Amino acid sequence: MADIEFLDTSSEPRGDTLYHPVTVGYETKVATQGVSVRYGEKVALKDVTMDIPSRAVTACIGPSGCGKSTFLRAINRMNDTIDNAQVSGSVLIDGEEVNDRSVDPVVLRARVGMVFQKPNPFPKTIYENVAYGPKIHGLAGDRDQLDGIVETSLKKAGLWDEVADRLTHPGTSLSGGQQQRLVIARAIAVNPEVILMDEPCSALDPIATARIEELIDELRENYTLIIVTHSMAQAARVSQMTAFFHLGALVEYGPTEEIFTNPRDQRTQDYITGRFG
Repeated sequence: MADIEFLDTSSEPRGDTLYHPVTVGYETKVATQGVSVRYGEKVALKDVTMDIPSRAVTACIGPSGCGKSTFLRAINRMNDTIDNAQVSGSVLIDGEEVNDRSVDPVVLRARVGMVFQKPNPFPKTIYENVAYGPKIHGLAGDRDQLDGIVETSLKKAGLWDEVADRLTHPGTSLSGGQQQRLVIARAIAVNPEVILMDEPCSALDPIATARIEELIDELRENYTLIIVTHSMAQAARVSQMTAFFHLGALVEYGPTEEIFTNPRDQRTQDYITGRFG
């Protein structure tokens, strides 16, 4: 689990959110300040403020409809694609405001990749699935360079050995777990800094889930990962930081081990012990 160093300071609550001891020895990659999201009259997310560490896995847990996925979509401006969505507050990546009008959402979504609940490979070959992003973003000068990006991305996603001899086959011909790793390779291919994962294993069998969890652990050496998961066991296995959401609010946030062994809010305790959710 955690290999981040923890220092027992700054444990005072911020607003209505309980924060555990702050982490040291890492840089903040993503910082949200007062992020709220409405869909029409419905408030989906309320005043979320948190600092997310670089090169670590942060898990978002909580019951269905509590705002976890909405929070993910606020980081790469996917809420922009929803007609009645209203977003307020600040999202900073390396100190830069992603909601600034000067920020191109297409460029932002290359910088902040996303993997969804259901594997969604393009109706193209395995090769073309991975090559698509580098092509449209001009990351490859020639075919040899593009080949190298495809191979490197598939290797990072733990898929190269399984598909190297069938790159011209459809991405949809792969198993569910392989398709999810292909989607991860597609995200990696455009050199993202942050990877968002929205329940990446919920449609997979236990063996494929274990492989994705291993991959998540490997990826955090080079990327900042934020995952939404309905599985508290998964959050405990793969993350260094955990955020508990309830009714659109961030209730508690801190090192995963402490959230699961010494939660400070009764709602967190009730959720992780199965009293509701």
